[in-house]
Amino acid sequence: MSDLSAPSARIARGGKAIYGAPLGILMLEARFPRIPGDMGNAGTWPFPVLYHVVRGATPARVVLERARGLLPAFLDGAAQLVALGAEAITTNCGFLALFQEQLAAHVRVPVATSALMQVPWVQATLPPGQRVGVVTISAATLTPAHLAAAGVPTDTPIAGTDAAGEFFRVLIGAEKDDLDIDLAERDVLAAGHALVARHPEVGAIVLECTNMAPYAAAMQAALGRPVYDIYALTAWFHAGLRPRAWG
Repeated sequence: MSDLSAPSARIARGGKAIYGAPLGILMLEARFPRIPGDMGNAGTWPFPVLYHVVRGATPARVVLERARGLLPAFLDGAAQLVALGAEAITTNCGFLALFQEQLAAHVRVPVATSALMQVPWVQATLPPGQRVGVVTISAATLTPAHLAAAGVPTDTPIAGTDAAGEFFRVLIGAEKDDLDIDLAERDVLAAGHALVARHPEVGAIVLECTNMAPYAAAMQAALGRPVYDIYALTAWFHAGLRPRAWG
C-alpha cells in the first residue's frame, strides 16, 4: 500500500514573478540603434535576460556628469529586477562602476557593473612586460574614481573615441537616431590603434563601453591582440548562474 502522507516529488517552488532569466540588465535611457552585439539588443544573448530602463539616465548624464543624482533610480531599478526574478545584475555602461558597491549592498545579489572589472583578470594572463589597455568612449571623463571602483590600476593605458566622430556624436551627443555602423567602427578602431601606438606594451584590450562589443572582433583582427568586452564579462557572469550540466 502506498503512503499517501509522503510528500510529492513534483513540487514547484514559487517566489518570483519571472523564471528562466536569472540575469538582469540595468539600461540607460537612449534612442540610438541597438545593433546585434549591443547588450540592449536582446538577440545578442544566447540566454534570456531581464531588462529595466532607468529613466533619466541618459548616456551624457552618466558618462559626462558621473551619473550625478541617479543612484536612487539605479538602486530602485536593480531591486525591481531582483523582484522579477533576477539572481544577478549587470549594467549598460562601464562608467557605472561608481555604483558597484552601493548596488551590491542594496540588492544582496552578485553585481557586475562594468566591463572594466575584467582588467585585473586579463592582466593576470599576460606575460611579463605586457599590460592591459582600455578603450573607452570618453577618456576625458573616465576618472581615477571610476578605475578604482572597478579594481583597475590608475596608471592603466587608456584611449577614447573622438568626440567629433560618429560613435560619440550618436551615443553621447544624441545628435540623431540613426548610426552609420562603418563610421562607428572606424572611430572605435582608431582609438585602439592610438592606444597601441602610444603604448606598444599593451598586450590585451578591454573595451569599457558596452556599445563597442559589436566591433570587438574587428579590433582583435586589426591589432592582433585579445579584446574583451561587456559580452565576454556577461557570458562569464551568466555561466556561474547556470553552469552547464554534464549529466
